[in-house]
Amino acid sequence: MSARPGRLDAARLSGVISPLRRGLLRAARTAEQLPEIPDAQVEVLRALPVGAVRSPAEIAEELSLSRPTVSNLLRTMEAADLIVREPDPVDRRRVAVRASTRAATLLRRFDEASERLLAAAMSSLPEADRTALAAALPSLERLRDEIQAHARAGRVRLQAGEQR
Repeated sequence: MSARPGRLDAARLSGVISPLRRGLLRAARTAEQLPEIPDAQVEVLRALPVGAVRSPAEIAEELSLSRPTVSNLLRTMEAADLIVREPDPVDRRRVAVRASTRAATLLRRFDEASERLLAAAMSSLPEADRTALAAALPSLERLRDEIQAHARAGRVRLQAGEQR
């Protein structure tokens, strides 16, 4: 059963977003000859922008992951030179985590390649499609924020058909 014209179809949107994201990821990795970094590790790196220092507990809370999961991720990421763990300068009992220079470089290269690929793909679309995409960006940003808020609140398991 398809959605009525003009009505938002969550299944269709989901069916577009996931392959779009995977395709962009694959194309950017290929274009820049980047190593494959698991999504969970990329999420940790995104939680550690250049200059940011966080504790493992703060990372776990921000990403809604368990502390043991984050600990395992950090151990693997440290071995791959993606993060640096050091004693916290204020409280030496705590650990401070930051992205490594290598990780910052890889993320920058990935982001730049993604932007170039998107720009090239969008330039081949008809003007009406580019205008529609530009108009949809604020709504997509709000949708992203809403999904993140639901995840943080633990309300991810919405009832089938539940509407706000």
